[in-house]
Amino acid sequence: MASTDTYNEEQLIEQLHDPKLCHAAFAKIVEKYSQGIYWQIRRMVFNHDDANDIMQNVFLKAWSNIDNFRGSAKLSTWLYKIAINESITFINKERARNEASTDDDSFLLNNIEADPYFDGDEVQKKLQRAINSLPEKQRLVFNMRYYDEMKYEDISEILGTSVGALKASYHHALKKIETFFEDCD
Repeated sequence: MASTDTYNEEQLIEQLHDPKLCHAAFAKIVEKYSQGIYWQIRRMVFNHDDANDIMQNVFLKAWSNIDNFRGSAKLSTWLYKIAINESITFINKERARNEASTDDDSFLLNNIEADPYFDGDEVQKKLQRAINSLPEKQRLVFNMRYYDEMKYEDISEILGTSVGALKASYHHALKKIETFFEDCD
């Protein structure tokens, strides 16, 4: 007999509001989204341990606010929004702790180079430096579009920005990354 454990978001949302089924439903959500959420966070903070801590905070925040989720957006959109907000909060705290300006995120690059889980070659490090040199919004849009292959409409819902503005941000990010690589050669 085939498994009936397929992912049905509407059904899971109903189960989340049922005290007898909510734990199992939330476990399915964590299972489905944890890898994507982890990588979204990891691309923002670069460090494996920090990304894991933030991911745990994301799911704790989601669990504690699940009663407020009404399904007007997709669960993935809601979770990504929490993840991005938690990541930005973390980055801002790190900036303050490192007394870095909002334009200087070099401490993030130091995180990736010091991370024992990073096994990237020089090209990967160069790409991360290029991405890190982008303004925060362009970096977010680039990561969501390039790595997560998200549709502009989904990114728009998560970031609250028009599709046209997102396309422009992505285009500018690509040009800046291209220029970064040309200048390094």
